[in-house]
Amino acid sequence: MKNRRLIPLVLYLLVLIAAFTWLSDLFQTDVNQIPYSEVVELFRQEQVKNFVVDGNVITMNLYTPLNGETTITSTLADLDGFQQQMGDLLTEQVESGVLEYYHYLPEEGFSPYTLILPLLVVGLILLFVWAMFMSRANSANPLNNFGKARTVLGVPDGKKVTFADVAGADEEKEELQEVVDFLRNPEKFTEIGARIPHGLLLVGPPGTGKTLLARAVAGEADVQFLSISGSDFVEMYVGVGASRVRDLFDQAKKVAPAIIFIDEIDAVGRKRGSGLGGGHDEKEQTLNQLLVEMDGFSRTEGVIVLAATNRPDILDPALLRPGRFDRQIHVGRPDVKGREEILKVHAKGKRLDASVNLKTIARSTAGFTGADLSNLLNEAAILAARENRPVLTMVDLNEALMKITAGPAKKSRVQTRKDLKETAIHEAGHAVAMYNLPTHDPVRHITIIPRGQSLGATWYLPTDDSANLTRNQMYEQIVSLLGGRVAEALFIGDISVGASNDIDRASKLARDMVARYGMCEKLGTVSYLDGGEVFIGRDYQTTKSYSEKVAGTIDDEVKALIDKAYDRCRQILLENEQKLHQVVDFLLKKESMTGEQFEAIMKGEPVEEASATALFDGFETSDGKEPESK
Repeated sequence: MKNRRLIPLVLYLLVLIAAFTWLSDLFQTDVNQIPYSEVVELFRQEQVKNFVVDGNVITMNLYTPLNGETTITSTLADLDGFQQQMGDLLTEQVESGVLEYYHYLPEEGFSPYTLILPLLVVGLILLFVWAMFMSRANSANPLNNFGKARTVLGVPDGKKVTFADVAGADEEKEELQEVVDFLRNPEKFTEIGARIPHGLLLVGPPGTGKTLLARAVAGEADVQFLSISGSDFVEMYVGVGASRVRDLFDQAKKVAPAIIFIDEIDAVGRKRGSGLGGGHDEKEQTLNQLLVEMDGFSRTEGVIVLAATNRPDILDPALLRPGRFDRQIHVGRPDVKGREEILKVHAKGKRLDASVNLKTIARSTAGFTGADLSNLLNEAAILAARENRPVLTMVDLNEALMKITAGPAKKSRVQTRKDLKETAIHEAGHAVAMYNLPTHDPVRHITIIPRGQSLGATWYLPTDDSANLTRNQMYEQIVSLLGGRVAEALFIGDISVGASNDIDRASKLARDMVARYGMCEKLGTVSYLDGGEVFIGRDYQTTKSYSEKVAGTIDDEVKALIDKAYDRCRQILLENEQKLHQVVDFLLKKESMTGEQFEAIMKGEPVEEASATALFDGFETSDGKEPESK
């Protein structure tokens, strides 16, 4: 960075050196000049071979070098006097052959260019240097650019994005198609008296394609696309954010029709009144200016604001009212059909083996977003390249799925037989409990190979995209989460810290059932947990919307629910003790087992060799129907 800053300074210095060199050459006096008296003496000593007089400067060529030079110049103060004084002598020397020749060049008339041109050149050079230094000073001073919005015009990579590049969001594209139609043909709407929404808010979990949809709208409408992040508005200096908002909308109006896209708008659009600065808080001033700019649009300006957030609950209500963000478009996680379409988009440019079935991958990745699926294929491609395979196989995808969900395998970690057995009992407890819970998703893979921060893992993947959980389903999830701790207590005689994460998840699930979802008979259908005020963080919320008596009842009911699930899990594991030990022995021998191998043990059937695509087993169906869950 320092070297880059030195380059302009070096260029300025070189320009100055060249200019002064030229000027010195223009005005300099010859260093070989001699006084007039010596000129006369040289003629008298017959040392001058020839000479030329140009104006009042005489240039002589000598027979004998003077001061090491044979060409000497001098300035004649009085040319006429020189001719009168030396006339006879010059004639004699020419006749005798001492002086070969001499010339008096005609004098040139006075030209103003001889004076103006050097001054003009000097002035231009000084003006150039001054302009360069001023521009550098302005760019080096960050205060001069604080009020400018750091917008990016167009997509970052320059590639045009259209709706064809967006998969798994058909309804969302239909909603946004109206915006495209308005930007292409606004008269169609204005003639009938319709008003296009000023702003559209894209809401959804991270990685679902909100930014991609906004770029696709700009690509479909073929208009200017100005993007900026919500955090780019706010600085430590008061008033900078509001100035950047004004500059952003001014830029959009100059290139209209245009789309303004504000990513992560919750960074600047949070509810007012929750900060320490009161009404003069910098974020609130920025938000106020954004509200003013969005409400000042006319119908013909052709500027539409798109924004994206995954926290719509913390946005200011004034930002969401009609006339600003008129419409909210929820961009959710894709279903199985959407996941397959997304996989096809991201599979372009990747060499897939004939065994790779994108439909199978889509069915086995319920809950994945578009970003998750892109990452899955990318990780698989990296694994294939690492193994020097020319194509991606289902084995690569299986390992990539395990790596994403649990972390990379750490096969080099040395573990004692005791640690391995404890891990195997813990994971077998989870698996056996899951198998005997009717509403729980089936087990897909069990391993005691360390991955990430865990010493082992039990995978269960949903067979459908249902997002609606019932009380019984949530209760059975708590039972399965306690399977590891219960197995340790029953078959090891001691408990470990390995179940800490399971207990945290089970406790949170139980508290949500009791206090948030109204699933406790004693407390009734009442929600006692709310989001609270969003300020520094939810953990700073100290006020409660219920009494201490209700708080005690919530704690009692949560513990009672956990105790009930613990007893249910204990009963399941005691009834299946023999099969649990068979699973443990298999894990100690093979380190991993597939869902089909586990199910064979639970059914008392022969165990076949393991498949290399454990997480995808059971999702392939010859008739194209969804596989039946247990």
